Amino acid sequence: MKRVLSGIQPSGKIHLGNYLGAIRQHLQMQDKFECFYFIADLHALTTIRDAKLMRENTLNLALDYLAFGLDPKKTVFFKQSDIPEHSELAWIFDCITPMGLLERAHAWKDAQAKGKKDLTVGLFNYPALMAADILIYKPQLVPVGQDQKQHVEISRDIALTFNKHFGKTFPLPEPLIKEEVATVRGTDGTNKMSKSYNNTIDIFSDEKTLEKQIMSIVTDSTPVEKPKDPVRCTIFHLYKYFASPAECKTLEKKYRAAGMGYGEAKKILLAKLLEYFGPSRKKRIELQKNLSYVNDILKNGANRAKEVAIKTMDEVRRKIGTRQTGI
Repeated sequence: MKRVLSGIQPSGKIHLGNYLGAIRQHLQMQDKFECFYFIADLHALTTIRDAKLMRENTLNLALDYLAFGLDPKKTVFFKQSDIPEHSELAWIFDCITPMGLLERAHAWKDAQAKGKKDLTVGLFNYPALMAADILIYKPQLVPVGQDQKQHVEISRDIALTFNKHFGKTFPLPEPLIKEEVATVRGTDGTNKMSKSYNNTIDIFSDEKTLEKQIMSIVTDSTPVEKPKDPVRCTIFHLYKYFASPAECKTLEKKYRAAGMGYGEAKKILLAKLLEYFGPSRKKRIELQKNLSYVNDILKNGANRAKEVAIKTMDEVRRKIGTRQTGI
């Protein structure tokens, strides 16, 4: 069984874009692969400077994954910060990684282009820590979106450099990109769904907030009595991810016929999302009543992850000479 690894930052509420772009695939892989999924709280330090918020976001992300159906018996689920070997390996990678490789990273170039004022070493070194996150578990596959493919490529470059200097140690992971998951459109109807654009639909918000977000979806000015194009409509774009082919066909007919307004389409989308996520929303409420259970899952996951990380780091330390052979 091939090993898969992925991490997600605890940066706020989970929205439809997160679910469709990453989480749904993570859950589907549980029965086919040996899965290691972690909450990337160390990476989140590049933007979060509030301890209370970090703890809240981390717990909420754990609740979200478990509510969606992550099975801790099948999947190693843990916090990045509970495995200090990640940071140790990242420093070792820092010492062999050319500056030019990190300077070409999309996130760093984007931050510079936008004139970001609080540029940090952490933001610059981000890919080195990500390489450590990946390589320490020696996975064959890393599921990512197209915009994250470069990070896996950088990890491969760093692995090759380490192997060249110290002997074959790290296999080269392959990015796993689900082509059928296109960019999820946000409620503004223009940009991809992202907290940065404030255009998200937050899955676990209360029903009133969820309705408000859906009703805010930007549409064109086609009047009720005129036919509408479902392909260009953000409402239909989101609906098709959760509806059956027959349901999509029915709604498409309503779009192309006269008499249905966008308000009605938004109500249909709201009903579909409440139906689809109803079990997860209910399960999350139950999990919130037993937070010790959630924390135990993260601790047990960390223990399982640490077994692998310690084994890798023992090999690394011997090869770089910081631990004498046989000691």
